[in-house]
Amino acid sequence: MFDWENLRYFSALAQTGSLLGAARLLDVEHATVARRVASLEAQMDVKLVDRRGRRISLTAEGQRVAAMAERMGEEARAIERVSLAAGGRLAGDVKVSAPPTFAAALLAGPLVELRRNHPDIGITIVGETRYASLDRREADIAVRMTKPEQGDFTITKLGDVAFGFYAAPTYLASVPEEDWNFIAYDETMSSSPQSTRLLEVANGRKLSIKATTLEFQLSAARAGGGVALLPNFLLVGLDGLVKAVREPKPLTREVWLVVHSDIRNVPIIRAVMEALKKSWSN
Repeated sequence: MFDWENLRYFSALAQTGSLLGAARLLDVEHATVARRVASLEAQMDVKLVDRRGRRISLTAEGQRVAAMAERMGEEARAIERVSLAAGGRLAGDVKVSAPPTFAAALLAGPLVELRRNHPDIGITIVGETRYASLDRREADIAVRMTKPEQGDFTITKLGDVAFGFYAAPTYLASVPEEDWNFIAYDETMSSSPQSTRLLEVANGRKLSIKATTLEFQLSAARAGGGVALLPNFLLVGLDGLVKAVREPKPLTREVWLVVHSDIRNVPIIRAVMEALKKSWSN
């Protein structure tokens, strides 16, 4: 009998492009992925993966099977959404994908309050810088700072996040404006509106410190490392920083609440979405 579980492991390998990536996606050891894929090849008597050292690529047959497996996965996830939509109780687990800093600063309060009122709802925050896929059920609800342009999603605007240039008062007092250093994202965020605005204001001045996280940029600015472009919500209740640049039109980013349309009316999904909407309006 064909072992369909082997196909799931192969599909994860095809999706991620590596044994380690597939293992992380499936939360197993990479040796398990390798064994499962080898079993699938033995079952089918077809070579699906070309193994040359550490590099792994799909054969022509592997590419065909991967495409078919992806279509099967999409149908399976659609069935999952039908099953989820049939549930009427405020009980179950909901995954929310959101930028890590945003989630920590703005989502913890409303979600904890929701849990007080509905203790049978479990919440998992997927606080990754990458965008978790709603189609693949990597998350049920997403909070995004970029509006999705494709997909069968229901999208609601939550509001706007304003940004400002901040630095330690001692830094501004001791360093002339023409000699300011700036604290920025690294190259992984080079195309973001924040990076574009920072480069415009820096206008050739040195980017002294680069970091992937806003938390480190905030800490570096408070330590006197330079001027950082930070979301205003990160400064609430925090001292040690002041506005360094007075802009006539500060940068703002729109914040969107995104859910797959098939599950937007599921009671537990709707409860979480409403909690997030109310938190923003408050």
